[in-house]
Amino acid sequence: MSGILYFVRHAEATGQEPSARLTSKGKQDAKDLALFFQEKAINMILSSPYKRAISTIEPTAELLGLPIEQEERLMERCLSPVSLTNWLVHLQRSFADDSYSLEGGESSHEAQARILSVVNSLTEPTIIVSHGNLLALLIRYYQPEFGFSEWEAMGNPAVYELCLKERKVNLVR
Repeated sequence: MSGILYFVRHAEATGQEPSARLTSKGKQDAKDLALFFQEKAINMILSSPYKRAISTIEPTAELLGLPIEQEERLMERCLSPVSLTNWLVHLQRSFADDSYSLEGGESSHEAQARILSVVNSLTEPTIIVSHGNLLALLIRYYQPEFGFSEWEAMGNPAVYELCLKERKVNLVR
């Protein structure tokens, strides 16, 4: 494997449901991302099937003349199949114990393996658009110190660059 992968956390959205749309700020940020990627040598765009992820990368795809390939393995991590009022407590615990999961939910280890199965299949410059928790777990694979507080600090959108040869991740936007 050689080259560069870009991990993009979706732009600001109106909610967490799969059909949530981008806010006005999110739409502008999506346009700005296209300018950021304009001079990058990108061959492929993979996105979570969630509306907010696809909408984040649509301007880039249009500018680069590339299709957006929806990838189910990039969808939001399921912490619990039921709504939780104290979800943040459970999320923090899942960063401390990567095997911790709620009934019907996905552990950090399981979610990380899911997104790694996507990354490990790539060999060319690609943009991967997904969600904060899943991307944090991916970054954590390469940088074990990346934890709950780093997840909390992630922006919407945020762009991380992975140099496959060096196996190092850097925040680039």
